[in-house]
Amino acid sequence: MELGAPAAAQGLPPTPVPPAPDPLAASGVHTGRLVGVVVGTAVVYALTSYLLGKTWYTKRVPFHAFDDNGEWLQMDKVGHATTAYAISRGEYELFRWSGVPDRTAAITGGLIALLYQSTIEVFDGYSQGWGFSKGDMAANAAGIALFMGQQYGFGEQRASLRYGFSSSLYARYRPELLGRTRGAQMLKDYNGQQYWLSVNVASVLPVGPSFPKWLNLDLGYSGSGLTGGHANPPLYGADGRPVVFRRVRQFYLSPDADFARLVPAGSTGRMLLGATQFIKLPAPALEFNPRDGVRFHPLLPAAD
Repeated sequence: MELGAPAAAQGLPPTPVPPAPDPLAASGVHTGRLVGVVVGTAVVYALTSYLLGKTWYTKRVPFHAFDDNGEWLQMDKVGHATTAYAISRGEYELFRWSGVPDRTAAITGGLIALLYQSTIEVFDGYSQGWGFSKGDMAANAAGIALFMGQQYGFGEQRASLRYGFSSSLYARYRPELLGRTRGAQMLKDYNGQQYWLSVNVASVLPVGPSFPKWLNLDLGYSGSGLTGGHANPPLYGADGRPVVFRRVRQFYLSPDADFARLVPAGSTGRMLLGATQFIKLPAPALEFNPRDGVRFHPLLPAAD
């Protein structure tokens, strides 16, 4: 056998060449997960943009701005902030699940949320009946800032924004505006929507070790009596008599839960729970509004 001769010349099987090291895997990033998250995010963004353009924004006009800051008792603005926060956190958790470093994942989540929300505002700018809203963009930025500020400042989300819905009686008077079905009303009927600032008690107060780390306290906001943006149009009941609704702001106090804190930090379960936990859990609630004073709800959100 000749020393230094190729393996094939010596009658030996070729030595397998080891694959080149994956720099992403070497840095702790799960390549397969990351590719799936990036592709999935791109597909959802493209599909959402296409469907909105074809179904929601059908009447196009030249690009224009629209000042809607005084409409709907600012319920739409709180909704924009909540949506931007939910997208930021959801994308952050998915990228962390893929092994992306914390700060990189936080920036990525915020930028994706900004892309989603800005696309909708551009659609609004070209649509009849809507327009590009600086107030909406400010609300989007506030939701993203709430997420990124906490992630950079605390390394966790001590306060989150959540959404709840209870069917209202007002949609039946203007179904073309507030929605004919429950699904449409969840998007359009601000009377039924509630938005909550959910604060984890154990992360902001000096409680003992036996205190439940999952317990949250929620401050909620909603509107009632809204059948128009700036003001209610004339309405009439089935008997032909005028129907008048008083527009009021509603404020709530209710317990909630952060289920992500029930599983170990850094685990897949905690990340996925953090990504999906943006719905207010049904629970007893105290409400205050200037029309009815203080009210107690045995279960909210719940259909009225």
